[in-house]
Amino acid sequence: MSKHSKRKSQDGIRFIIWADDQGRIRKFELSGHAGYADSGQDIVCAGISALSIAASNGLEHFLSVAPILQEADGHLTCELVGIPEQELEKAQWILQTMTLGIEQIHATYGQDYIFIDRRRWTPC
Repeated sequence: MSKHSKRKSQDGIRFIIWADDQGRIRKFELSGHAGYADSGQDIVCAGISALSIAASNGLEHFLSVAPILQEADGHLTCELVGIPEQELEKAQWILQTMTLGIEQIHATYGQDYIFIDRRRWTPC
């Protein structure tokens, strides 16, 4: 039995995307650990972490209103609040690129390591 088949049932990264009625991503959340390999050797976790951190950094750098970020071990939430409409459209390039990368990792390594959930975003 390979080490990949020994994974624990609680392992896995959950990627939640909230999109508005126009399909624009307004918030994303990543939580958990892939469990593909030992810590420090897990290429699934590393790839998803690199994509999400790069997206968050890009949004902070290029938008006039920084996204609301919450970070903890194994958890990242990024929400766009108060972003001018024109910048919200530009932010989609970053967010959709991150999403495409994560979806490709999901397609390559399987749903045992990453779970993707899409939800409808509604302003409060």
